[in-house]
Amino acid sequence: MNKAPTAAQLAAAGWFKSSYSAADNECVEIAHARSWVGVRDSKATQGTVLAVTAAAFAAFLGGVKGDGPDRTV
Repeated sequence: MNKAPTAAQLAAAGWFKSSYSAADNECVEIAHARSWVGVRDSKATQGTVLAVTAAAFAAFLGGVKGDGPDRTV
């Protein structure tokens, strides 16, 4: 498995918010760092970053959109 990105790699990553983000910045930001995805609070950008593998993030998005492997009808 690939090593998790360092704090410096995450800080240098291109962070962005969803286009669905509210005008008052109440959203999360994500960034791609190697084969990992970083997730952070858009109001606390210097705070804690959650780093997950790109595959785990893709599975999460699939579940949120309802087309993932754990989809229930």
